[in-house]
Amino acid sequence: MKEAPGTRDYDWWLLAILATICALGVIEIYSATHGSSLAGMHMKQIRWLAIGFVAMFALSRLDYHLILDQAPILYLLGVIALVAVLLVGHTRFGAKRWIPVLGEFLQVSELVKLIIIIVLARFFAEVRSDQLSLRDLIKAGLLVGLPLALILKQPDLGTALVLVPLLVVGAYLGGLQWQHAAIFSLAGILLIGSVFYPPVSRHILKPYQRERITSFLHPEEDAKGSGYQLLQSEIAVGSGGFWGKGFGKGSQNQLGYIPVRYSDFIMSAWAEEQGFKGVLLALGLYMALLLRLVQNAQRAKDRAGMFLVMGVAAALGFHVLVNVAMVIGYMPVTGIPLPLMSYGGSATLFVFLAIGLVMNVRIRRFVN
Repeated sequence: MKEAPGTRDYDWWLLAILATICALGVIEIYSATHGSSLAGMHMKQIRWLAIGFVAMFALSRLDYHLILDQAPILYLLGVIALVAVLLVGHTRFGAKRWIPVLGEFLQVSELVKLIIIIVLARFFAEVRSDQLSLRDLIKAGLLVGLPLALILKQPDLGTALVLVPLLVVGAYLGGLQWQHAAIFSLAGILLIGSVFYPPVSRHILKPYQRERITSFLHPEEDAKGSGYQLLQSEIAVGSGGFWGKGFGKGSQNQLGYIPVRYSDFIMSAWAEEQGFKGVLLALGLYMALLLRLVQNAQRAKDRAGMFLVMGVAAALGFHVLVNVAMVIGYMPVTGIPLPLMSYGGSATLFVFLAIGLVMNVRIRRFVN
Protein backbone atom coordinates (compact mmCIF):
# COMPACT_ATOMS: atom_id res chain seq x y z
CA MET A 1 0.00 0.00 0.00
CA LYS A 2 1.36 3.37 -0.99
CA GLU A 3 1.85 6.18 1.52
CA ALA A 4 -0.45 9.18 1.59
CA PRO A 5 -0.05 11.28 -1.57
CA GLY A 6 2.40 14.15 -1.42
CA THR A 7 2.99 17.34 -3.37
CA ARG A 8 5.01 15.49 -6.02
CA ASP A 9 1.80 13.73 -7.08
CA TYR A 10 0.12 16.97 -8.18
CA ASP A 11 -0.13 17.83 -11.86
CA TRP A 12 2.34 20.69 -11.85
CA TRP A 13 2.03 21.22 -15.60
CA LEU A 14 -1.69 21.77 -15.12
CA LEU A 15 -1.00 24.24 -12.32
CA ALA A 16 1.53 26.09 -14.49
CA ILE A 17 -1.04 26.45 -17.27
CA LEU A 18 -3.59 27.59 -14.71
CA ALA A 19 -1.24 30.23 -13.28
CA THR A 20 -0.37 31.55 -16.75
CA ILE A 21 -4.04 32.02 -17.67
CA CYS A 22 -4.60 33.79 -14.35
CA ALA A 23 -1.68 36.13 -15.08
CA LEU A 24 -3.09 37.03 -18.50
CA GLY A 25 -6.42 37.76 -16.88
CA VAL A 26 -4.97 40.06 -14.23
CA ILE A 27 -2.95 41.93 -16.87
CA GLU A 28 -5.99 42.53 -19.05
CA ILE A 29 -8.26 43.44 -16.13
CA TYR A 30 -5.69 46.06 -15.14
CA SER A 31 -5.48 47.38 -18.70
CA ALA A 32 -9.27 47.56 -19.01
CA THR A 33 -9.90 49.34 -15.72
CA HIS A 34 -6.82 51.31 -14.61
CA GLY A 35 -7.96 54.60 -16.12
CA SER A 36 -11.56 54.44 -15.00
CA SER A 37 -13.73 54.38 -11.90
CA LEU A 38 -13.09 50.64 -11.80
CA ALA A 39 -9.37 51.09 -11.11
CA GLY A 40 -8.01 48.58 -8.63
CA MET A 41 -10.24 45.75 -9.76
CA HIS A 42 -7.19 43.70 -10.71
CA MET A 43 -6.14 43.68 -7.05
CA LYS A 44 -9.53 42.28 -6.08
CA GLN A 45 -9.06 39.58 -8.69
CA ILE A 46 -5.62 38.73 -7.27
CA ARG A 47 -7.23 38.34 -3.86
CA TRP A 48 -9.82 35.94 -5.28
CA LEU A 49 -7.05 34.01 -7.05
CA ALA A 50 -5.18 33.64 -3.76
CA ILE A 51 -8.34 32.40 -2.03
CA GLY A 52 -8.94 30.04 -4.94
CA PHE A 53 -5.46 28.49 -4.75
CA VAL A 54 -5.87 27.86 -1.03
CA ALA A 55 -9.33 26.34 -1.55
CA MET A 56 -8.01 24.17 -4.39
CA PHE A 57 -5.21 22.66 -2.32
CA ALA A 58 -7.51 22.19 0.68
CA LEU A 59 -10.10 20.32 -1.39
CA SER A 60 -7.42 18.20 -3.06
CA ARG A 61 -6.40 16.75 0.32
CA LEU A 62 -9.88 15.45 1.13
CA ASP A 63 -10.43 12.02 -0.47
CA TYR A 64 -12.89 12.45 -3.31
CA HIS A 65 -14.66 9.22 -2.33
CA LEU A 66 -15.69 10.90 0.92
CA ILE A 67 -16.99 13.85 -1.09
CA LEU A 68 -18.98 11.53 -3.36
CA ASP A 69 -20.50 9.85 -0.30
CA GLN A 70 -21.97 13.23 0.67
CA ALA A 71 -23.44 13.90 -2.80
CA PRO A 72 -27.12 13.64 -1.67
CA ILE A 73 -26.54 16.10 1.17
CA LEU A 74 -24.62 18.48 -1.09
CA TYR A 75 -27.42 18.32 -3.65
CA LEU A 76 -30.05 19.12 -1.03
CA LEU A 77 -27.97 22.04 0.30
CA GLY A 78 -27.51 23.33 -3.25
CA VAL A 79 -31.24 23.28 -3.96
CA ILE A 80 -32.01 24.97 -0.63
CA ALA A 81 -29.41 27.65 -1.39
CA LEU A 82 -30.94 28.32 -4.83
CA VAL A 83 -34.39 28.65 -3.28
CA ALA A 84 -32.93 31.02 -0.65
CA VAL A 85 -31.47 33.16 -3.44
CA LEU A 86 -34.91 33.51 -5.01
CA LEU A 87 -36.44 34.46 -1.67
CA VAL A 88 -33.85 36.75 -0.07
CA GLY A 89 -31.09 37.12 -2.66
CA HIS A 90 -29.42 40.37 -3.67
CA THR A 91 -30.59 41.86 -6.96
CA ARG A 92 -28.19 43.44 -9.46
CA PHE A 93 -28.68 44.23 -13.14
CA GLY A 94 -32.25 43.01 -12.88
CA ALA A 95 -31.31 39.52 -11.69
CA LYS A 96 -31.47 37.96 -8.24
CA ARG A 97 -28.39 35.72 -8.15
CA TRP A 98 -26.32 36.66 -5.11
CA ILE A 99 -26.35 36.25 -1.34
CA PRO A 100 -24.10 38.24 1.02
CA VAL A 101 -21.33 36.17 2.66
CA LEU A 102 -18.64 37.73 4.86
CA GLY A 103 -19.00 41.12 3.19
CA GLU A 104 -18.92 39.70 -0.34
CA PHE A 105 -21.70 38.70 -2.71
CA LEU A 106 -21.56 35.01 -3.56
CA GLN A 107 -23.23 33.71 -6.70
CA VAL A 108 -24.67 30.43 -5.46
CA SER A 109 -25.26 28.99 -8.93
CA GLU A 110 -21.50 28.89 -9.54
CA LEU A 111 -21.01 26.53 -6.60
CA VAL A 112 -24.08 24.53 -7.59
CA LYS A 113 -22.29 23.70 -10.86
CA LEU A 114 -19.60 21.99 -8.77
CA ILE A 115 -22.26 20.10 -6.80
CA ILE A 116 -23.88 18.88 -10.02
CA ILE A 117 -20.50 17.61 -11.25
CA ILE A 118 -20.15 15.61 -8.01
CA VAL A 119 -23.76 14.34 -8.05
CA LEU A 120 -23.60 13.20 -11.70
CA ALA A 121 -20.20 11.57 -11.17
CA ARG A 122 -21.63 9.45 -8.36
CA PHE A 123 -24.82 8.69 -10.28
CA PHE A 124 -23.14 7.52 -13.49
CA ALA A 125 -20.39 5.65 -11.61
CA GLU A 126 -23.02 3.61 -9.78
CA VAL A 127 -24.75 2.48 -12.99
CA ARG A 128 -23.85 -1.20 -13.25
CA SER A 129 -24.21 -1.53 -16.98
CA ASP A 130 -22.30 -0.63 -20.12
CA GLN A 131 -25.43 1.02 -21.50
CA LEU A 132 -27.69 3.53 -19.84
CA SER A 133 -31.38 2.70 -19.70
CA LEU A 134 -34.07 5.25 -20.42
CA ARG A 135 -34.87 5.24 -16.70
CA ASP A 136 -31.25 6.13 -15.91
CA LEU A 137 -31.38 9.05 -18.34
CA ILE A 138 -34.64 10.34 -16.91
CA LYS A 139 -33.26 10.16 -13.36
CA ALA A 140 -30.11 12.04 -14.41
CA GLY A 141 -32.23 14.58 -16.26
CA LEU A 142 -34.37 15.20 -13.19
CA LEU A 143 -31.26 15.65 -11.03
CA VAL A 144 -30.07 18.39 -13.37
CA GLY A 145 -33.52 19.73 -14.23
CA LEU A 146 -34.47 20.99 -10.75
CA PRO A 147 -31.41 23.24 -10.16
CA LEU A 148 -31.48 24.27 -13.82
CA ALA A 149 -35.07 25.49 -13.44
CA LEU A 150 -34.22 27.37 -10.23
CA ILE A 151 -31.24 29.05 -11.91
CA LEU A 152 -33.37 30.05 -14.90
CA LYS A 153 -35.82 31.62 -12.45
CA GLN A 154 -33.15 34.07 -11.17
CA PRO A 155 -32.83 34.56 -14.23
CA ASP A 156 -29.37 33.29 -15.28
CA LEU A 157 -29.54 31.64 -18.69
CA GLY A 158 -25.75 31.37 -19.07
CA THR A 159 -25.10 29.41 -15.88
CA ALA A 160 -28.16 27.23 -16.47
CA LEU A 161 -26.83 26.28 -19.90
CA VAL A 162 -23.55 25.08 -18.38
CA LEU A 163 -25.42 22.26 -16.62
CA VAL A 164 -26.47 20.78 -19.97
CA PRO A 165 -22.99 19.67 -21.19
CA LEU A 166 -22.35 18.15 -17.75
CA LEU A 167 -25.33 15.89 -18.33
CA VAL A 168 -24.50 15.21 -21.98
CA VAL A 169 -20.84 14.31 -21.38
CA GLY A 170 -21.72 12.17 -18.35
CA ALA A 171 -24.41 10.30 -20.29
CA TYR A 172 -22.10 9.76 -23.27
CA LEU A 173 -19.33 8.32 -21.12
CA GLY A 174 -21.82 6.31 -19.09
CA GLY A 175 -23.09 4.42 -22.12
CA LEU A 176 -25.66 6.51 -23.98
CA GLN A 177 -27.52 4.45 -26.59
CA TRP A 178 -27.85 5.97 -30.04
CA GLN A 179 -31.65 5.63 -30.02
CA HIS A 180 -31.90 7.68 -26.85
CA ALA A 181 -29.35 10.16 -28.17
CA ALA A 182 -31.47 10.69 -31.30
CA ILE A 183 -34.64 11.22 -29.26
CA PHE A 184 -33.08 13.72 -26.88
CA SER A 185 -31.27 15.51 -29.71
CA LEU A 186 -34.56 16.00 -31.52
CA ALA A 187 -36.18 17.24 -28.31
CA GLY A 188 -33.28 19.66 -27.81
CA ILE A 189 -33.60 21.02 -31.32
CA LEU A 190 -37.34 21.57 -30.84
CA LEU A 191 -36.72 23.27 -27.49
CA ILE A 192 -34.10 25.59 -28.96
CA GLY A 193 -36.36 26.32 -31.90
CA SER A 194 -39.19 27.23 -29.55
CA VAL A 195 -37.02 29.99 -28.08
CA PHE A 196 -37.17 31.76 -31.43
CA TYR A 197 -40.95 31.33 -31.65
CA PRO A 198 -42.43 34.43 -29.94
CA PRO A 199 -45.64 32.86 -28.53
CA VAL A 200 -43.51 30.29 -26.70
CA SER A 201 -40.39 32.28 -25.88
CA ARG A 202 -42.28 35.06 -24.11
CA HIS A 203 -43.32 32.52 -21.46
CA ILE A 204 -39.81 31.10 -21.04
CA LEU A 205 -37.39 34.01 -21.29
CA LYS A 206 -37.23 37.58 -20.07
CA PRO A 207 -37.55 40.28 -22.77
CA TYR A 208 -33.84 41.18 -22.61
CA GLN A 209 -32.90 37.50 -22.94
CA ARG A 210 -35.03 37.16 -26.08
CA GLU A 211 -33.38 40.27 -27.50
CA ARG A 212 -29.90 38.86 -26.81
CA ILE A 213 -30.70 35.60 -28.53
CA THR A 214 -32.26 37.14 -31.63
CA SER A 215 -30.16 40.29 -32.01
CA PHE A 216 -26.92 38.40 -32.66
CA LEU A 217 -28.28 37.39 -36.06
CA HIS A 218 -28.66 41.03 -37.18
CA PRO A 219 -27.06 43.29 -34.53
CA GLU A 220 -26.79 46.20 -36.97
CA GLU A 221 -30.57 46.57 -36.99
CA ASP A 222 -30.41 47.93 -33.43
CA ALA A 223 -26.84 49.18 -33.20
CA LYS A 224 -27.52 51.43 -30.21
CA GLY A 225 -29.74 48.96 -28.39
CA SER A 226 -29.76 45.17 -28.25
CA GLY A 227 -26.99 44.87 -30.88
CA TYR A 228 -24.61 47.35 -29.22
CA GLN A 229 -22.60 44.87 -27.15
CA LEU A 230 -21.97 42.51 -30.02
CA LEU A 231 -21.07 45.20 -32.55
CA GLN A 232 -18.58 46.89 -30.22
CA SER A 233 -17.02 43.54 -29.42
CA GLU A 234 -16.60 42.68 -33.10
CA ILE A 235 -15.07 46.11 -33.79
CA ALA A 236 -12.56 45.60 -31.00
CA VAL A 237 -11.59 42.10 -32.14
CA GLY A 238 -11.23 43.17 -35.77
CA SER A 239 -9.26 46.34 -35.01
CA GLY A 240 -6.59 44.36 -33.16
CA GLY A 241 -5.35 42.76 -36.37
CA PHE A 242 -2.57 40.21 -36.04
CA TRP A 243 -0.14 42.05 -33.76
CA GLY A 244 -2.62 44.07 -31.70
CA LYS A 245 -2.50 47.73 -30.70
CA GLY A 246 -0.36 47.12 -27.64
CA PHE A 247 -0.93 46.96 -23.90
CA GLY A 248 -3.16 49.80 -22.74
CA LYS A 249 -3.55 51.20 -26.26
CA GLY A 250 -6.81 49.66 -27.44
CA SER A 251 -9.21 52.50 -28.20
CA GLN A 252 -12.37 50.42 -27.81
CA ASN A 253 -11.04 49.09 -24.53
CA GLN A 254 -9.59 52.27 -23.04
CA LEU A 255 -12.52 54.47 -24.03
CA GLY A 256 -15.01 52.05 -22.54
CA TYR A 257 -16.85 51.08 -25.69
CA ILE A 258 -16.44 47.37 -25.02
CA PRO A 259 -19.23 46.32 -22.65
CA VAL A 260 -18.20 44.64 -19.38
CA ARG A 261 -14.65 44.61 -20.75
CA TYR A 262 -13.17 43.26 -17.50
CA SER A 263 -15.49 40.24 -17.36
CA ASP A 264 -17.77 38.77 -20.04
CA PHE A 265 -16.02 40.57 -22.92
CA ILE A 266 -12.45 40.42 -21.66
CA MET A 267 -11.46 38.40 -24.74
CA SER A 268 -12.55 41.34 -26.90
CA ALA A 269 -10.27 43.67 -24.96
CA TRP A 270 -7.43 41.14 -25.11
CA ALA A 271 -7.86 40.65 -28.86
CA GLU A 272 -7.79 44.40 -29.53
CA GLU A 273 -4.59 45.00 -27.55
CA GLN A 274 -2.73 41.74 -28.20
CA GLY A 275 -4.09 40.86 -31.63
CA PHE A 276 -4.57 37.46 -33.21
CA LYS A 277 -1.26 36.25 -31.80
CA GLY A 278 -2.51 36.99 -28.30
CA VAL A 279 -5.77 35.19 -28.97
CA LEU A 280 -3.83 32.17 -30.22
CA LEU A 281 -1.77 32.22 -27.03
CA ALA A 282 -4.86 32.33 -24.82
CA LEU A 283 -6.72 29.65 -26.77
CA GLY A 284 -3.59 27.49 -26.84
CA LEU A 285 -3.41 27.67 -23.05
CA TYR A 286 -7.06 26.68 -22.73
CA MET A 287 -6.53 23.80 -25.15
CA ALA A 288 -3.54 22.63 -23.11
CA LEU A 289 -5.64 22.90 -19.94
CA LEU A 290 -8.42 20.75 -21.39
CA LEU A 291 -5.97 18.16 -22.73
CA ARG A 292 -4.37 17.86 -19.28
CA LEU A 293 -7.83 17.35 -17.79
CA VAL A 294 -8.64 14.58 -20.26
CA GLN A 295 -5.27 12.96 -19.54
CA ASN A 296 -6.00 13.01 -15.83
CA ALA A 297 -9.42 11.49 -16.46
CA GLN A 298 -7.81 8.65 -18.39
CA ARG A 299 -5.46 7.95 -15.48
CA ALA A 300 -8.14 7.98 -12.78
CA LYS A 301 -8.20 4.84 -10.63
CA ASP A 302 -11.97 4.34 -10.95
CA ARG A 303 -15.08 5.37 -12.89
CA ALA A 304 -16.11 7.90 -10.27
CA GLY A 305 -12.81 9.74 -10.59
CA MET A 306 -13.03 9.69 -14.37
CA PHE A 307 -16.55 11.15 -14.31
CA LEU A 308 -15.48 13.88 -11.88
CA VAL A 309 -12.58 15.04 -14.05
CA MET A 310 -14.53 14.85 -17.30
CA GLY A 311 -17.34 16.83 -15.68
CA VAL A 312 -14.83 19.58 -14.90
CA ALA A 313 -13.49 19.41 -18.47
CA ALA A 314 -17.03 19.66 -19.87
CA ALA A 315 -17.84 22.73 -17.78
CA LEU A 316 -14.62 24.61 -18.56
CA GLY A 317 -14.66 23.64 -22.22
CA PHE A 318 -18.23 24.87 -22.58
CA HIS A 319 -17.33 28.15 -20.88
CA VAL A 320 -14.45 28.81 -23.28
CA LEU A 321 -16.39 27.75 -26.38
CA VAL A 322 -19.45 29.88 -25.64
CA ASN A 323 -17.54 32.94 -24.44
CA VAL A 324 -15.21 33.07 -27.44
CA ALA A 325 -18.06 32.40 -29.88
CA MET A 326 -20.06 35.15 -28.16
CA VAL A 327 -17.45 37.89 -28.50
CA ILE A 328 -17.06 37.26 -32.25
CA GLY A 329 -20.80 37.11 -32.91
CA TYR A 330 -21.25 33.38 -33.47
CA MET A 331 -23.43 32.89 -30.41
CA PRO A 332 -25.86 35.11 -28.48
CA VAL A 333 -24.66 37.13 -25.51
CA THR A 334 -25.33 34.87 -22.52
CA GLY A 335 -23.07 36.29 -19.81
CA ILE A 336 -20.84 33.23 -19.56
CA PRO A 337 -17.39 34.38 -18.32
CA LEU A 338 -14.03 33.23 -19.63
CA PRO A 339 -12.52 30.94 -16.96
CA LEU A 340 -9.81 32.64 -14.85
CA MET A 341 -9.40 35.57 -17.25
CA SER A 342 -12.75 37.24 -16.56
CA TYR A 343 -13.13 39.12 -13.30
CA GLY A 344 -15.42 37.47 -10.79
CA GLY A 345 -15.08 36.01 -7.32
CA SER A 346 -17.69 33.25 -7.48
CA ALA A 347 -16.68 32.12 -10.97
CA THR A 348 -13.00 32.08 -10.00
CA LEU A 349 -13.74 30.11 -6.86
CA PHE A 350 -15.71 27.55 -8.88
CA VAL A 351 -12.81 26.96 -11.27
CA PHE A 352 -10.29 26.47 -8.48
CA LEU A 353 -12.56 24.13 -6.52
CA ALA A 354 -13.17 22.18 -9.73
CA ILE A 355 -9.41 21.89 -10.34
CA GLY A 356 -9.11 20.85 -6.69
CA LEU A 357 -11.33 17.87 -7.51
CA VAL A 358 -9.11 17.05 -10.47
CA MET A 359 -5.99 17.13 -8.30
CA ASN A 360 -7.85 15.04 -5.74
CA VAL A 361 -8.42 12.32 -8.32
CA ARG A 362 -4.89 12.55 -9.69
CA ILE A 363 -2.95 12.24 -6.44
CA ARG A 364 -4.97 9.15 -5.45
CA ARG A 365 -4.60 7.26 -8.71
CA PHE A 366 -2.08 4.85 -7.12
CA VAL A 367 -3.57 4.72 -3.61
CA ASN A 368 -5.32 1.48 -2.65
